[in-house]
Amino acid sequence: MSANPHHPHTLSTLDFQGASSAAAANAMRTELNRLIAQVKDEDERKLFQNEMGNFFLLFNRFLAEKSKGTKINWDKVKSPPEDQVVPYDSIPKVESSPHLNKLAVLKLNGGLGTTMGCVGPKSAIEVRDGMTFLDLSVRQIEYLNKAKNVNVPFILMNSFNTDDETKRIVQKYATHNIEILTFNQSRYPRVNKDSLLPTPRHPNSDIADWYPPGHGDLFDSLNNSGLLDQLIADGKEYVFVSNVDNLGATVDEGILNHMVESGAEFLMEVTDKTRADIKGGTLIDYEGQIRLLEIAQVPSEHVEDFKSIKKFKIFNTNNLWVNLKAIKRVVEDRELSLEVIVNNKTTASGEKVIQLETAVGAGIKHFHNAHGVNVPRSRFLPVKSTSDLFLVTSDLYSLIHGELSINPKRMFNTVPLVKLGDHFKKVNGFMSRFKNSPHILELDHLTVTGDVSFGADVVLKGTVIIVANAGSHIDIPSGSILENKVVSGNLHILDH
Repeated sequence: MSANPHHPHTLSTLDFQGASSAAAANAMRTELNRLIAQVKDEDERKLFQNEMGNFFLLFNRFLAEKSKGTKINWDKVKSPPEDQVVPYDSIPKVESSPHLNKLAVLKLNGGLGTTMGCVGPKSAIEVRDGMTFLDLSVRQIEYLNKAKNVNVPFILMNSFNTDDETKRIVQKYATHNIEILTFNQSRYPRVNKDSLLPTPRHPNSDIADWYPPGHGDLFDSLNNSGLLDQLIADGKEYVFVSNVDNLGATVDEGILNHMVESGAEFLMEVTDKTRADIKGGTLIDYEGQIRLLEIAQVPSEHVEDFKSIKKFKIFNTNNLWVNLKAIKRVVEDRELSLEVIVNNKTTASGEKVIQLETAVGAGIKHFHNAHGVNVPRSRFLPVKSTSDLFLVTSDLYSLIHGELSINPKRMFNTVPLVKLGDHFKKVNGFMSRFKNSPHILELDHLTVTGDVSFGADVVLKGTVIIVANAGSHIDIPSGSILENKVVSGNLHILDH
């Protein structure tokens, strides 16, 4: 009896996965069409259909990568050749760039401050002298426009989580010398991990059924919003993109000039890795092409290799300079194929879902003459935790026209390593434990755990470790000077 060629047991695993991928894609398509059909307003339906179409492309790429079963061929991963990463010092410093009027500045403002215990957009957290991330960014651009007599627009890419609140906040800048534009990144449906079907049953279902798909969505959303065409029509040619919480990401006219002169359509600012940056994406050469490699794409047996500072010396700061017409080209020609990052989540009701996301830096492979610029650490000052907040609010930095720079009185170039325990994790708890910011110009390392409070004008130098054991409380008196000290639960102060 001859075997039935269509009998599933004779299929290779790959064919089987291919078949199940096709089934999953069809089922997803049906569900998305059902969601689209529920939108009554024609204009709204077109927008929603466009968004679900982009999501479906992403979902199909996820299925294709899943059925291939390989993330990346590790043997082909090489360090980028020297000409692919330009040292910052080799770029001429300029007082003023003739190209400044062709620039727009865009901040990625989709994130909430939940990690730091805040409600609402992260950009609304106060970081310095009563000013928020947003205030500092606006002040920088406003000063630039005034000092250089230019009009650099300031753009915020919001998510559905941050849009309403951000629009309310930016009203206060209405009288300022700055054009503020906002647009929203996409709203994609979460996917049930087992069924691979969308969680929402209705286009207006609960907010928890949807997610913003990472900053790689910038290219499509900028185009879909009409803002890309508007910027090009206004004579803008370049956009400088950075995370709203990176206080070091200021407009650098030398880098702008270098971009124009080198004919690069995409520049990625990278900086030297330290042990604190082992998870940051890095630039690699893959089959002769420059690419961004994120930790999520690394096969598990090579993760330690990826974290090695010896093999991968640089990481992506997410400060990116991109040519606007080139964005238009890659989006319209549907060239964009950003690596899919699978983010596993569990909802409040215990449902296991996946979010398919992409990273904006992964776009580097689609642009001509794209390369990295190895910038000093001062251009990467992210505030991801209250330990970072501790640094940027301190006397380690001076603030001029919304721009933070290392205090010239700091003897060495490195930033202290700061580890604050659970009592300090949330912004409110953190604020309540300091009368004012300690003086840390000579600090190398600080670890604080347990119930600890600081009086006013405390000076910390060298290595300071403060540990309040469970049930005990430590008050560091105002005016204390702690140099190379270990302070433990019963307040014995020992030389370290």
